[in-house]
Amino acid sequence: MTRPYIICHMLTSLDGKIVGKYFETERGAFFTEEYERIHESYGCNAWMCGRTTMEEGFTLGHTLDLKHEGAPSIPRTDYVANKDAKSYAIAVDPSGKLGWQENSIASWNEHRTDDHIIEVLSEQVSDAYLAYLKNLGISYIFGGKERLNFTVVLEKLKHLFAIDRLMLEGGGVLNGSFLNEGLIDELSLIVVPIADGASNAVTLFETSSFLTQRPVNFILKDVEKLEDGGLSLKYTAKPE
Repeated sequence: MTRPYIICHMLTSLDGKIVGKYFETERGAFFTEEYERIHESYGCNAWMCGRTTMEEGFTLGHTLDLKHEGAPSIPRTDYVANKDAKSYAIAVDPSGKLGWQENSIASWNEHRTDDHIIEVLSEQVSDAYLAYLKNLGISYIFGGKERLNFTVVLEKLKHLFAIDRLMLEGGGVLNGSFLNEGLIDELSLIVVPIADGASNAVTLFETSSFLTQRPVNFILKDVEKLEDGGLSLKYTAKPE
């Protein structure tokens, strides 16, 4: 395979929501721990999230004040700052907005290790942002001129960083893009026994306005009943 094996690993409410107030409950916290435990069991050496997820969970809204005028031109070629990291955190950030302050995400619980950051960008990103990433020692790759082609992105991740198994962890639009391109090999769902009910909450797979989502079939691989009424469901993509 010319790309990594992709596992979409997500925590959802009973009604398929991947964000919501149910995360703030005691039961939500318990199943978040279960989610991390199962994440670790897969043994992936990389995980990927979209810009919004990274901003909310890791850069914590930190904004950059970069001087774009007069910034020297930087070629739109991939930059590998660390090809020998034990694990990687891959941020899909086409326009270059995430305000990183280090070149890795420190381990935040017993299930995680330090992860070297790789930014996935479009060629529309500013020279100032590329200089900022290089100065911090953050790797970056380009996935397209304006819109990202994730098949190209994944091939680069395997070729440049030797990533063989990658865990896709949202948000919904990113998951939907991978689904649309036929790039999800396995689906791992932790179902929390709470109904969210919010009509505007993001679901497991969302469709961008410029995409026409086709139905994708999966085959049930395993069911595990978790404590406190939760479920761990594992599916593989059904070959077409």
